[in-house]
Amino acid sequence: MYQTNNPIIKHKVGLLNLAEELHNVSKACKIMGVSRDTFYRYQELVDDGGIDALINQNRRVPNVKNRVDEQIENAVVQYAIEYPAHGQHRSSNELRKKGIFVSGSGVRSVWLRHNLENFKKTSESA
Repeated sequence: MYQTNNPIIKHKVGLLNLAEELHNVSKACKIMGVSRDTFYRYQELVDDGGIDALINQNRRVPNVKNRVDEQIENAVVQYAIEYPAHGQHRSSNELRKKGIFVSGSGVRSVWLRHNLENFKKTSESA
């Protein structure tokens, strides 16, 4: 019987305890809605490193998607404040004329991050 107060791994420990109580891995997995493969992965982690090994060991570097360079983002924000009536595609085209290459959807993503997504909010921040 495993004990933990960590809310992140409580359901994993609960699965292991239920399987031990029932003496049946298949039933425990069916009740908890987890595959047997996952159960055995959890069990192997506990056998190798104890209960704390169940905490997610994600080694990937976070992938920040749809981000533009900071200078481009600043230019988009500045342009939105100067020309609040321009839409995302017109802003993109005008910035392209100045040598700043960003798509219309990229402009919109920047606006959303800076809370400038509509005319009212854009003109208020000016």
